[in-house]
Amino acid sequence: MAPVPSSVTPPAETEIAQAAEDAPSRSREGNMIQQHGAEIQPLVFTKPPLFTDKHEEREYLKGRLALAFRIFGRNGYDEGVAGHITLRDPVKPDHFWVNPFGTPFRYIKKSDLLLVDHDGNVIDGGKNRLLNIAAYMIHAAIHAARPDVICAAHCHSTYGRTFSTLGREIDISTQDSCVFYKDHAVYKSFKGVVLAREEGHNIARALGSKKAVILQNHGLLTVGSTVEGAIFNFVTLENLCRTQLLADAACAGRGGKPILLDEEDAEFTYKSLGNPHAVWFSGLPSFEIAEREAGPEVFE
Repeated sequence: MAPVPSSVTPPAETEIAQAAEDAPSRSREGNMIQQHGAEIQPLVFTKPPLFTDKHEEREYLKGRLALAFRIFGRNGYDEGVAGHITLRDPVKPDHFWVNPFGTPFRYIKKSDLLLVDHDGNVIDGGKNRLLNIAAYMIHAAIHAARPDVICAAHCHSTYGRTFSTLGREIDISTQDSCVFYKDHAVYKSFKGVVLAREEGHNIARALGSKKAVILQNHGLLTVGSTVEGAIFNFVTLENLCRTQLLADAACAGRGGKPILLDEEDAEFTYKSLGNPHAVWFSGLPSFEIAEREAGPEVFE
């Protein structure tokens, strides 16, 4: 397992309790969630590790970013040289780390990552210093517009890009889909490969304050306040696109429409499972699997 930096502070029991109090699922009246007039105890999640040393935090998060690429590679999300995940640098928040252009996701190590400033200059990183210009244009705009975003992920996954051709949001018809209840958007434009700064800003505006945007005729893009959260959001949205396509095909064959969830139930489930603590915690198993499969080399 990856060594824990000396400056990391694991969450104590009081912090675990505080995580629940901080979660947006709390009602103003107290510690319970309201659903159809009943008060229900919300789920409680731990918090991500806290750091006192920003340089040690950087090294820890770079390791998490390398694991994120291993997850994408294992899931088959790589398509040629397309796709990118970025991490806001904790030492220099106006810089971000990104994968080198052309390096396969499944082989990326921590030392391969590139540090890029917001003018698109590569100022640190591995031997391959080639930057994907589309990655810079999209992610620089998002990181600038969203100070809360630590990680942003985009690639041309099969079901996401297929569903993107429909130019619509996913249906809120399953428990998992509630993670994106009123928290995803559609960017209804496609102007080719994103090589212009204006197009990056347009995507950032379409994303707004949400956790995901479906780029019409292109693919999916998700963000998070943690690396694990952004990756969990992407994997979940990709799987939901697959579910949606299957449901639409089944309805076309039998007639009818998918059954949507009640608005109050969808909102209740969103507050329980779609908050930042919940998505971070939900992403942890995939990272543990990736770490065990990759071994120590991923942190080199």
